[in-house]
Parts: sequence; structure tokens; C-alpha cells
Amino acid sequence: MGRLFGTDGVRGVANADLTAELALGLSVAAAHVLAEAGTFEGHRPTAVVGRDPRASGEFLEAAVVAGLASAGVDVLRVGVLPTPAVAHLTAALGADLGVMLSASHNAMPDNGIKFFARGGHKLADDLEDRIESVYEEHRTGAPWQRPTGAGVGRVTSYDQGLDQYVAHLIGVLPNRLDGLKIVLDEAHGAAARVSPEAFARAGAEIVTIGASPDGLNINEGCGSTHLEQLQAAVVEHGAHLGIAHDGDADRCLAVDHTGAEVDGDQILAVLALGMRERGVLRRDTVVATVMSNLGFKLAMEREGLQFVETAVGDRYVLEEMKASGYALGGEQSGHVIALDHATTGDGTLTGLLLAARVAETGRPLKDLAAVMERLPQVLINVPDVDKSRVKSSAELTVAVADAERELGQTGRVLLRPSGTEPLVRVMVEAADIEQARSVAGRLADVVKSALG
Repeated sequence: MGRLFGTDGVRGVANADLTAELALGLSVAAAHVLAEAGTFEGHRPTAVVGRDPRASGEFLEAAVVAGLASAGVDVLRVGVLPTPAVAHLTAALGADLGVMLSASHNAMPDNGIKFFARGGHKLADDLEDRIESVYEEHRTGAPWQRPTGAGVGRVTSYDQGLDQYVAHLIGVLPNRLDGLKIVLDEAHGAAARVSPEAFARAGAEIVTIGASPDGLNINEGCGSTHLEQLQAAVVEHGAHLGIAHDGDADRCLAVDHTGAEVDGDQILAVLALGMRERGVLRRDTVVATVMSNLGFKLAMEREGLQFVETAVGDRYVLEEMKASGYALGGEQSGHVIALDHATTGDGTLTGLLLAARVAETGRPLKDLAAVMERLPQVLINVPDVDKSRVKSSAELTVAVADAERELGQTGRVLLRPSGTEPLVRVMVEAADIEQARSVAGRLADVVKSALG
């Protein structure tokens, strides 16, 4: 697998890349590293462990629980719950560590392990690096120090997690959803029980699809990566809007009453204006990534809001929000972080807040989302090139400058080396789709010739 920790934990094909032995070893290593860091000082440590409904999550959960308990950590098993629910419960229960088993929007054969620190925040990079290092040391021969007798961890099922999390979601809503009819696509994932319960308690009339997980069908033709079923269902049922989650429900995309997609940029724009009205959008600022549509940035400027840009990845959005004290940020993909109420992207919370804005204003989601116009965006992946020379190639620098002059203020160029593959992503936005395609095609050709 190369380096184990990526931008969102450890992920791979379950029982091939991500084995029970690896899950157990990483859990023991995490316990030792957090103990060394003083996290457990003066008390008996506790961890919250949850998972999405993938079949492989059953044996991986058993391995993680065994590893933690063998290292002297008491474990609260919360069962199948969304990633943000595990993060919330880690904080709410005063646990020292949270562990979520999920591969998010990936296909069923994959799975992953994500660790949360005390307070429900993602582990810092240096702690992940240390966990990986300690795991490798002991995998190659150094024995673990193991507690015995009363020192071993105890394992308890914590069945109140769902109700506790839903109560939290309802408690932070600015208003109820009475009068709204909403279709929910749960991606046969971790929110299959949570999301319908939350929306119903908030007063909405709900129709659910993709809410029958069997361990094998997660993300299969449904959810935020496949909106077609949701779009059809919203129109069929005459709903006001539709909400789609991914497998672990840390993201949310939406559909308006006509069946048109409302992406993460548009959701951010709608929520930002509502938060400003209520006086809770700190410093009138929204945080988003370089991949956000130029139409979003232009809309924020027109509305008098500040826009702070980060590298791609919700962890970078979150880092900027925490460092500067901002309240709202997210990605085009639907990872939206409302930092006053969640420590990570929360798809159910995002959907509830979006629906609450519709209910509050009495305006259709289509009208609210029209605050921004999505400019045509063309993305071309150029494979088998030396991605390390993107910034140093004089030929490429000239080509990008020429493209930017041609596009002017209503267009944008972004060249981004892939973090995991030998390719360069060429992204071009323009007011006209044909111009975007033309410029992107020319730039892709230059990337091939200059870096090939």
C-alpha cells in the first residue's frame, strides 16, 4: 500500500490491502502513540468504534476492538453510524480516541480506518506518521508491552449513540422543516437509519431510497456519486428537494424540485447567505478549495462575502477554518463543515441545514441555488507524464499565461499534479463550454509534449 495514511486515513481493498492483522496492529500502535503523547495520562483510556455497513467492516471492527482492548483501552462499540456521528460521540462521551471503519464513497470491496483524537478531531499528521512508524517497528519484531489481568480493556456495546447523535442534529437546527417533502438517498450506507430519523423528527415528510444496506450494496448505483435515481424520485413524488449522502454520510449533494443537481459549491453559497442573515458567519467568510467553481467565487464577491481558498481536501479546509476561526467551509464534492456544530464534514447536518433554509425562506431550492451560476468546467487527466515538473516547465508556464489572457476575468486555469498517480489534471473554466474545451485541449497537449 506504500505509505499507509493518506489524506483520509488508511484505505484499501479489504482483506487484501487492509487486512485484519493491519487493522489490529494499527489500533495497538495508535493506543501506544497516544499514551506516549500524554493523551491517556492520569486515567483509563476509552475509545469509540463505529463502522459503515460493509461486510468487511464486521471482521475489521473485531480486529480494531481486539487491538485497542489488548492495549488497555476500554471500547464503546456504537455499531453502524456515520463518520460524523462517531466524531461527535468521541467528543460528547469524553473519549480519548475514535475509530471509524469506512471507505466513504468507494465501492464495496474497499474499506478504511480513520482515527479521531479527543474532541472528535482528525489526528494531526505527525501523530499519524508516528502511528505508522510504531506499527512498522513492532511488525518487524519488537514486541508490544501488553497489560494483563485487570489492565486489559473492556468492550461494551453503546446502543444510545443513534438517538444521542440525532438529538444533537435536531438541537442545532435554526428552524423546523414542517411542510417540506424530501426524498433521501442513503447510498445503502451508514446513514440509512440516522438520516430518515433526523429529517422526520425535524418535521419533514420523507421518502427514502437506497436505505436497505445488506453489506454488499453500499454506493451501488445510488447516493452522492449516482444521482440519477434521486433525481427521478424527486420528480416522481413531487418533492420540494432531494438529499444524497455517500457511504459514510460525511458528504451531501442535493436535487431541486425539477430534478436538477445542486452541488457542494451551491450548497455552501446558500448556507453562507443564511448564516450571514443570522449573524453566525464569522468574519463573513467562507472557506473552499481551488477546485471550487469560479462561479462560486464570483457569487461570494457579488454578495459581499470573503472567500478563502485552500488545497484540495476537506482536511485542508478544516485546518484553515480552525486556524482562522471561520464557521463554514467545504468542497464542491459535498463535504461541508459547519464548525460550530461538527468537527468534520457532516452530510446529514448539511442536508438538514439546507432544508431548513428552504423552509425558512419559503423559496424553492432552485431559486436559492441560483445565487451562483456554475461556469462550464472541463477537466482532462493527462497520464504518464513527469508531474514533478508542472511548476518548473517554462513551456507550460507560457501556455498557461496565454490561456489566462484569453479567458480574462470570466475564466480560470488550474494544473494540478495527482497525489497518487503519474498524471496531471488540467482544469479550465470559462463562460462558454466550447471555449473551455478548446483551451483545456490545447493545454493538455502542451502538458504531454512538455512533461512527457
